[in-house]
Amino acid sequence: MDKQDWLQRGKGHRQRLREKFLQGGLERFSDEEVIEFLLTLGTPRGDLKPQAREALKRFGSLSAVLSAPAKKLQEIKGIGPKNALYLNLVHQVARRYLKDKASKAPFFHNSRDVFDYLFHAMRDLKREVFKVIFLNRKNELIDDRDMFSGTLAASAVYPREIMSTALELKAAALVFVHNHPSGDPSPSSEDHRITRELVWAAKLLQINVLDHIVIGNGRYFSYADQGLLRRFDAEYDTWREGVLRP
Repeated sequence: MDKQDWLQRGKGHRQRLREKFLQGGLERFSDEEVIEFLLTLGTPRGDLKPQAREALKRFGSLSAVLSAPAKKLQEIKGIGPKNALYLNLVHQVARRYLKDKASKAPFFHNSRDVFDYLFHAMRDLKREVFKVIFLNRKNELIDDRDMFSGTLAASAVYPREIMSTALELKAAALVFVHNHPSGDPSPSSEDHRITRELVWAAKLLQINVLDHIVIGNGRYFSYADQGLLRRFDAEYDTWREGVLRP
């Protein structure tokens, strides 16, 4: 295929993508077409379908492509600095949009709300990240922060640091979230230990822990939904009664 044919083919295909988007948004787009459409923002002419296909193959998912480092994206022939910039920009805009939306209304209704809010950002992480969502008395979002990273069994999660941040932000409630890169959200014994310690530390400061959610591949585990937070609360109350009993 000569250069003129390549340009003409690309022009026709991107026009079809534009029309498809105008008719129904992204609902009818495959992940590959979404990536291709975004690549056209940085390359005004030419066929970018091969680059989109290669990016999806190399990184494994749409979310992983959007959050991939610019240098890694540019390792794919045909993806330059502008293409990588637009892909990363969309990822950052999506994060800003979700955070802004969450900050304008009561954030925590159920575990699914938290999963939907963070799944896009956390599902393709290659290592465990422990995030804390800080809420006010109306359960409105104050902030969400990555507090620790690495395998939780190997790198400690420090309750004191989390509670110090909660007091600094004047948070009334907390939601803990971390991911399992394996894709299986089933909690480990270490996850149970950490959650119990955090619940107890928060109760000492009269801060509510609303949930601890473990994110996997399209699935999640909620400590609140499974009744484990109530159990940890009860254990704390029993311990406190024993300590205060004359």
